[in-house]
This record gives sequence, C-alpha cells and structure tokens, in this order.
Amino acid sequence: MSQLDQLEEQSVYIFREAFRHFDDLCMLWSIGKDSTVLLWLARKAFFGHVPFPLVHIDTSYKIPSMIEYRDHLAREWGLTMVVGQNRQALAEGMNHTRGRMTCCGALKTDALRQTLDGTGPRMRMGQDGEYHEEENPAPYTGVIVGARADEEGSRSKERYFSPRNEHSDWDVADQPPEFWNQFKTDFAPGTHLRIHPLLDWTEVNIWEYIEREQIPIIDLYFDKGTGKRYRSIGCEPCTGSIESPATTPREIITELRATNIPERAGRAQDQEDTYAMEKLRREGYM
Repeated sequence: MSQLDQLEEQSVYIFREAFRHFDDLCMLWSIGKDSTVLLWLARKAFFGHVPFPLVHIDTSYKIPSMIEYRDHLAREWGLTMVVGQNRQALAEGMNHTRGRMTCCGALKTDALRQTLDGTGPRMRMGQDGEYHEEENPAPYTGVIVGARADEEGSRSKERYFSPRNEHSDWDVADQPPEFWNQFKTDFAPGTHLRIHPLLDWTEVNIWEYIEREQIPIIDLYFDKGTGKRYRSIGCEPCTGSIESPATTPREIITELRATNIPERAGRAQDQEDTYAMEKLRREGYM
C-alpha cells in the first residue's frame, strides 16, 4: 500500500467514525486545495454522497472566482451548501484596514461561531440552485475541518477529534491523547468537536493526491501566463500570489520539494502577528 493509499484510508476511517458517533455534523469548505481534497474524500467515504452540510464562511472579500467555483461544484455534485456571514460587522464597515487580526476575528471567527451555534444568519442553497435564508437554524455540534499539522504551528497541536467548549473556545493544553489509532469519541454534553481527517497529510501529499485523483481544483493555484499563481488562497486583500510558472500539479510538487518558504508566507494576517493563527483558533477560528 502506498503512502497516499494509507493516508486516504485513515481519512476515510475518520470520516466514518465521526458520522457514526456524532449527530448534527457539518464540514467546512473554504474552497482551497485542502478542503476540496477533504470534500473528495468525504464523497469516497460515503460512496458519492456527502451526508452532512458543507459550510462556507463568506467574508464578502473572497476572490470572486472562488464563489463561482463553489456554487458550480455544489450544483454539479448535489451538495448541501450553507453559507454564513457576519452581516452586522459588514454593515458597520468591517474590513482589513481596521487591522487584519480584528477583521479576521469579526468576519471569520465570529461569523463561524455564529453560523455553528445557530445565532447568526445562514443561507442554504435550494433545489433551484439559489440561496435562501434558513429559518430557526439548529446548532452544529461537530465540524469536520481540512486542517493539516504541517501548514502552521497551531494546527500541529490538534487531534483528529479535538474538543472545544460550548463557545467553541480551544484549550490547547487539554487535548486527549491519540495513540495507535485509538480515538476518544465520548465527550461530556455541551462539548463542541472539531474533526481533522487531513491532520497527517503534508502539502506535497495534497498535490500528489490531486494529481492522482484528477480532482477539479480551482485554477487560482496555477499560472495563467503571468508567471504568478496562488499557493494559499483566502480573502483578496490579504492573500498574495507567488512567482511561479507552474501550470500542473506535477510542476507544483517539483517546486515544493525545492523550497523552504512557508506555505502561508503570502497571507497578510500571519505577517501582522506571529501568533495570529493560534490566537484566532483559540477563539474558535477554523
């Protein structure tokens, strides 16, 4: 069995364990390479069907083609698509010029928490392919996330089944041990769960899998004749492209094996604060 086969098998197992043990699950889909691989694995785990909603937190500052790609794939694959947004913060003019950590906190962390606990607005894609407001949204008690331990320091402190309190706050020092594929799935009432099927994958593994499976990834990751592409994608004002002529997954893999530049080097919020991601994640960010 190849390394990719082992990683795939482990991720599928985590998906099925989560679905078996937890009710009211959802899965975060950021439209990036990791969460799209996660979506592909979910379809494999459940034989072409994804039995829980996909949640996307829309800051309103995403690169426009990300939204087009999201809705096209959701319609093509018959996904249950839910979109959350911190409308109050947007109405009050929240944006990156107020400080990138402040903006991320309001438009990502707060929006995610409100979407998960049902206190914020949710839009659900209907059978007509259009979004409609959900009435009386119920909370999601478990969230499947495409975090990888190698991407950024705070993610390496996660577990496959990572508990949060009822407010989605993360106590980094209070995480259950996970040895020999033995996972804790019995938690006290009120515990909110983050589930990480990609935790042991690397960036190279992700691209090797995209290449092998021919996953229809968004084309922002590839050079379109400008000599630039995105290595990591997010909000347009805070995400920079990199110098790269790569137009295929194989060319990206070759580049990655020769670089020592961090994956999130183009993400502006990480430059503003060395511990930005851990601070956001402690407060409930994905």
